[in-house]
Amino acid sequence: MKKLAKKNKYLLAVVLAALGVTILFVCLVVGIFRGLFSKKGDVGKPEIDYSVIQVAKPEMQEMYLTKNINSRPGTPLEKVRGVVVHYTANPGTDAQANRNYFESRKEEPDDKGNKVSSHFIIGLDGRILCCVPENEIAYASNVRNADTLSIECCHPDKSGQFSQATYYSLIHLVAYLCDKYELESSDIIRHYDVTGKKCPKHMVDHPEAWTGFKKEILAYLKKSKIENK
Repeated sequence: MKKLAKKNKYLLAVVLAALGVTILFVCLVVGIFRGLFSKKGDVGKPEIDYSVIQVAKPEMQEMYLTKNINSRPGTPLEKVRGVVVHYTANPGTDAQANRNYFESRKEEPDDKGNKVSSHFIIGLDGRILCCVPENEIAYASNVRNADTLSIECCHPDKSGQFSQATYYSLIHLVAYLCDKYELESSDIIRHYDVTGKKCPKHMVDHPEAWTGFKKEILAYLKKSKIENK
């Protein structure tokens, strides 16, 4: 009887150990699959809690481009997954002039036209023009045209550095779009990050300026969170 009891205890220990290993394996597999297939923010603490944030819409003027194949094709943008920051590469020009350039593309033949546009343009004085509706694609960010909103920023000289007014409007606009579409910091990118093109020039030449800009976006969102509790 003692031998039988000892044998039963041994078998029980083996069964319990095997059960423990099985449970651990199942938990590991479930965790991996949740990490692979869950939506952003489902696992771990989300970077930004948008449930307590409300960024006021910045003042902007709608000056939509005429629908045409070269600058406003009217193609639906079904989901916004990011914001792309650009610079105009035309030192000293303002928002209206760059908007007019986009509009002029409608006069070009479809097969020879320079396809270019942007959802927003921020002028040297900080004025924001809307050129393409947020639910349509713009020709600005190559392979990311289909799921991003683009912002062209004017600049006073060849360094590409934005004026204070342009910079402050850019912070407000990007924070507003992040709030509206619940974007993470990693969803704010430069044209450079898509194609390697040196755009926006100053923030490519000076990576610390780009890092500082993204920190200011997060600070702006945090400030909006505190004010709207």
